Amino acid sequence: MEEGVIALIIAPLVIFMIFVAPIWLILHYRSKKQVNQGLSAEEYATLQELAESAEKMSERIQTLEAILDTEAPQWRNRA
Repeated sequence: MEEGVIALIIAPLVIFMIFVAPIWLILHYRSKKQVNQGLSAEEYATLQELAESAEKMSERIQTLEAILDTEAPQWRNRA
């Protein structure tokens, strides 16, 4: 009886150690290496574009809020 229970525990553990763990480690350290390399030129350019878009959106939101504040002062209380 005990041998059957031990086999049920050991078999998945062995399969995990042989197949899953090495792949897991390889993928983990590959992703760590990519993170440590920093941003590529293309990624940096995309990040800059996104930052500029966010800044423009922020300015537009501020403008829209200013317009709403003058034309409908109670708009913030409606939500």
